Amino acid sequence: MNKKVTNKQEKLRKIILGSLFILVFVSGWVLGQQNTLRSRVGYTPTLDGKDSSSGSADFSTFWRAWDLIEKNYDGKLDYTKMVNGAIEGMVKAVGDPYTAYMSPEDSKRLEDDLSGVISGIGAEVGIRDNKLVVIAPIDDSPAKKAGILAGDQISEIDGTDTTSMDVNEAVSKIRGKEGTVVKLKITRNGVSKEYDITRAKITIKSVKSEIKNNNIGYISISRFDSETTQELRTAINDLQAKNVKKVVLDLRDNPGGYLDESVTVASEFLKSGIIVTEKKDTLLGKKSEYKATGKGLLTGEDVKIVVLVNNGSASASEIVAGAIKDYKRGTLVGEKTFGKGSVQEIENLSRGSKLRITIAHWYTPNGVNIGKQGIQPDIEVKMSEADYNAGKDPQLDKALEILNK
Repeated sequence: MNKKVTNKQEKLRKIILGSLFILVFVSGWVLGQQNTLRSRVGYTPTLDGKDSSSGSADFSTFWRAWDLIEKNYDGKLDYTKMVNGAIEGMVKAVGDPYTAYMSPEDSKRLEDDLSGVISGIGAEVGIRDNKLVVIAPIDDSPAKKAGILAGDQISEIDGTDTTSMDVNEAVSKIRGKEGTVVKLKITRNGVSKEYDITRAKITIKSVKSEIKNNNIGYISISRFDSETTQELRTAINDLQAKNVKKVVLDLRDNPGGYLDESVTVASEFLKSGIIVTEKKDTLLGKKSEYKATGKGLLTGEDVKIVVLVNNGSASASEIVAGAIKDYKRGTLVGEKTFGKGSVQEIENLSRGSKLRITIAHWYTPNGVNIGKQGIQPDIEVKMSEADYNAGKDPQLDKALEILNK
């Protein structure tokens, strides 16, 4: 999974967060290169109540409150929690939902999710008809080997009833240290049975592909991690070997990932041009343009493309969809995207905690502010809960219809 990164790539190494990952996925972020902003902010905090510059802050009230608690509180104080709480409160006061303090636990979860390697049973779960169910077990996973099937209802996790659980809580209970056991009560066709499943390291690829209707390539990208472009190229090569000239690119519920991967993925479909522009409103209004690599495998006009998007498509996936739409390289089908167009940079703090800071915003080649507007599909097709529960996919059906014309 290691990836050699050039200096140019390192400058691009930013992560973009959108909505929610379920199995390996988390939500709403963009990770930036590891250079600090401190020297560029022009901000000088003072600890004695005296301003030393026009942008300084008065910390005397903070220290006064700290001293009063320390001297008068009747109980044991956890100074680490107090410091972390102060940082978290300061960050929340910025008023930006994507600028956030990340605890060591959150930081570790982010790293695990983005790497595509987790410790669990290897089953995607979701809510259907208000019940926690298995969407699909991953091939060769502990869940698959234990006999867990798609559609199975998870009634209990380690003896805890799942009736009132949301997906996040369920996933956190199912995940755990490699080698440990989780007990699931599975209900199938009205019959319940308990399974003891040993957790293992699970590696989940971000790209899946298959042939639809005998002649249409279907490529689904669930996130943009460090291996996505290579996985995509492998999938494209397999499709080309079968002389596929029509492709559905499914970016639905893709919350984002690495910026450089979004640029190289878009480059697989676009010969040239700007993929995305990063603009900073502060300082000198600096902007950076990221262009197509010119090495794409599906840039020929003889290959028809339809891109599927929905309100779970965010950040990096919006960059790809926006570029394909603006250059009229393909048809976008589905629903308006999430609208997560800001760039965050991750700074390391002490003891494994991190600080995520918004530093810029994204614009499509035609100047669309992704964060404010999202990406509108060329053809709107909604997918209802009833469709989902019935296993229907009108958005994919529409994409196949367009490509079959």
